[in-house]
Amino acid sequence: MAELLVELLSEEIPARMQAPAAAELARLLADRLAKAGLEFAEPRTFSTPRRIAVAVDGLPLRQPDSREEKRGPRADAPEAAVQGFLRANGLTLDRCERRETARGVFWFADVRRPGRAAAEMLPECLAGAAAALAWPKSMRWGAGRARWVRPLEGGLCVFDGAPLPFPLPGGGTAGGTTTGHRFMAPEPFAPSSAADYRDRLRAARVEPDPAERRRAVAGGAAALAAAEGLRVEDDPRLVDEVAGLVEWPVPLIGRIDAAFMEAPEEVLAAAMRAHQRYFPLRGPDGALAPRFVVVANVEAPDGGAAIVAGNERVLRARLSDAKFFWDQDRKRALAARVPDLASTVFHDRLGTLADKAARLERLSGELAAAVPDADPGRARRAGLLAKADLTTGMVGEFPDLQGRMGGHYARHDGEDEDVALAVSEHYAPRGPDDSCPRRPVSVALALADKLDTLVGLFAAGARPTGSGDPYALRRAALGVLRLVLENGVRLGLRAAVRAAWRGWEETVPGFPGAAPDGGGGRAELEAELAAFFADRLKAHLRAQGVRHDLVSAAFAAGGEDDMVRLRARAAALDGFLAAEDGANLLTAYRRATNIVAIEARKDGAARPGPPDPALFDAPEERALHARLEEVRRGAAPLLEAGRFDDAMRALAGLRGPVDDFFDRVTVNAGDPALRENRLKLLGAVRETMNAAADFSRIDG
Repeated sequence: MAELLVELLSEEIPARMQAPAAAELARLLADRLAKAGLEFAEPRTFSTPRRIAVAVDGLPLRQPDSREEKRGPRADAPEAAVQGFLRANGLTLDRCERRETARGVFWFADVRRPGRAAAEMLPECLAGAAAALAWPKSMRWGAGRARWVRPLEGGLCVFDGAPLPFPLPGGGTAGGTTTGHRFMAPEPFAPSSAADYRDRLRAARVEPDPAERRRAVAGGAAALAAAEGLRVEDDPRLVDEVAGLVEWPVPLIGRIDAAFMEAPEEVLAAAMRAHQRYFPLRGPDGALAPRFVVVANVEAPDGGAAIVAGNERVLRARLSDAKFFWDQDRKRALAARVPDLASTVFHDRLGTLADKAARLERLSGELAAAVPDADPGRARRAGLLAKADLTTGMVGEFPDLQGRMGGHYARHDGEDEDVALAVSEHYAPRGPDDSCPRRPVSVALALADKLDTLVGLFAAGARPTGSGDPYALRRAALGVLRLVLENGVRLGLRAAVRAAWRGWEETVPGFPGAAPDGGGGRAELEAELAAFFADRLKAHLRAQGVRHDLVSAAFAAGGEDDMVRLRARAAALDGFLAAEDGANLLTAYRRATNIVAIEARKDGAARPGPPDPALFDAPEERALHARLEEVRRGAAPLLEAGRFDDAMRALAGLRGPVDDFFDRVTVNAGDPALRENRLKLLGAVRETMNAAADFSRIDG
């Protein structure tokens, strides 16, 4: 068995593309090896900013011999046809046999082909895999037509310890050598195996394992911070990105001028992380420290002093801009900026951000009534100011700080702290890992912002599709659900949609007629958004272990659109069905439903109305009817009060009478009136249970 090592060396590959590209190259190569009939072990991958590599163990030196029986022409076919078959398969007639089949007598041959040497087949496999590798973004270079993420500089291929050339995309040939670090060890070397490749790269100041580079980045930064009594601000994504920018991580610590520390922490951190890929440091008290860690790609002779000084100068210039914006923006009150929003379009058919500010002012106040302890006046004020920071220089320079800068400017203007915090938090939660606002006014504004966007864009026909969601409406809907569920907000979604709709009608003339490709009436929109929220709720609760069919069953019960009640109803249903009485009652429900449906199809008509107690013939009928009445009277107020566990326990009382009915009563009695009445009794079982949840939607 032999080992194959292949490396593709290029100019710097974007960090996010390195590991996926290496994995895709391994997959493409594995597919071609399998088609060639070559066995192999699981490929291993390496990736750095300048190279992706794959190592494959366990390859045979030769392809296995093949044997195939082939049917030729008929025995009485013209001589030219027989000779053509023989030439095509390298045979003579004495190696063929005549055989009779159902379609006549044919020539058959046992064709055996010796396996080719793996070294003969691999160049074709490697060239095909390299050419087929697709990138999210690619480019052409020179006069060639080949595309790659960046210009290819060379390639390495070693099979069974020896070089194995193959053609590279865009021209050139992979050989038996590669190079180390571009600056510290550019001399070529010829590895003999994957282990030798890894060890010699490390000696040449290149770490080929992304996980090891991540550990070097995180560990080195943490050690430098700890030496000064500080800690690195946790940011796994930044660690991943920086590990994809350097082949040999060398963490260094720098200093921030004290004059810049009066700016908000978010500004300092954004300038360091987003613009410079530095790691902010924090002190024992959690406050941002005047230090940062930069990860260099070289071991400098001066220990990195010049690198640190250069990066301090770059950061100083960046923070000077930020401090200028911070000082200038505070010269105008946030409220004075609201009219400026009229010059910014929210959507080409849905008015401006000034219109949105007016809608948020109204809707936040209305929704505050549903949020415990939320002050409507403060919610309206926060809604009016929420988008004003979009006109500031700071947000223009650092768009990720929208909302948070508005909170800082509101505090500077002397706005109430609840108002400032709500402005700061109203975009949250921005994703599944983001925390939800907890303060009542913040919850009201965050709900208003997301509902307003959902209603407007759905009415404008900008709905998500299977292939795209450019306005992040799924994320907005999930944000609404999390705000409601995590804060226990008793909000009817249809009523909230109607409230948002009224705001759009008041601020956008012709709404939703401005949307010729999809605007519908309010009732249609309510139904569509209810289904959209239902899908998001199913996904959200499924991630928490609640089955999607139970959510569907809860949704279908009485047009429920209070998310808190829906979650409680689905959880109670889950617990009910997990118990023996619930599981058995579900079986009885299905039996009753199926009997009623079958008989309705036979008779061509349903059987509306309750059963007639005067027609009961068996004691089991009377017992079941009495228990149904008892359960119906007991469960209705429990369901109304949201005591779903108690309501399910009340339903469990039906199990015994239902079992007795099926054990001792013949539904299809000879007497038509008796049969009709018993079918109505089974229909009553279905209706009583469906008041708690639509059990017909439960799987299994």
